[in-house]
Amino acid sequence: MQVNTPAYNIARETFLAPEDTALLVIDMQNDFVRENGKLYVPSSAKTVAPIEHLIKKARKSSVSVIYSQDWHLENDPEFAIWGEHALAESWGAEIIPELAPKKGDLVIRKQRYDAFFGTPLDYILRIRRKSTLVITGTVANICVLHTAASAALRWYKVVLVADAISALDDFDYYATLRQVDFLYKGTITRSRGIHFARKPSRREGSAP
Repeated sequence: MQVNTPAYNIARETFLAPEDTALLVIDMQNDFVRENGKLYVPSSAKTVAPIEHLIKKARKSSVSVIYSQDWHLENDPEFAIWGEHALAESWGAEIIPELAPKKGDLVIRKQRYDAFFGTPLDYILRIRRKSTLVITGTVANICVLHTAASAALRWYKVVLVADAISALDDFDYYATLRQVDFLYKGTITRSRGIHFARKPSRREGSAP
């Protein structure tokens, strides 16, 4: 069976006020990104460089960088679905070194797909007065999409970075883009098109 991908919009450039914005890095952990990980996502390797680019840009602009970290205890009910993965304190649960958090970044440990569920993420965003979330990471139609959905239902503005998310197959990837664009009215863009700065006015951008 062939299914046509519904249309969705991709913004060439997206200007975001640094003081209003947080960058979310979803589950970029060894078990998902490394070939010997327990739930390896092959396309995740291609997203490391775009995510690293955004992290550096965010830190330079004083944008909050927040990581979600899948974190399960033994016999977690989720293992019945996916098998054991991201076991607490294991190598597989560690965030990959290329994207390792630095001083000033935050790490939110979660037990379910949604980074808001059972975590202080919403509280942290509220006290920091963040209204826009730039979402990157893996897996696109699972933890990324559930987090984006939860953010949208809380009236955060969602910006999904197309070249900085990965999925287990193409259908799941494109379905995620479609859902965020169509259902949650989020912005789909690419890492190089994101600017952590207010959009310049025509007067500012015009020649003297």
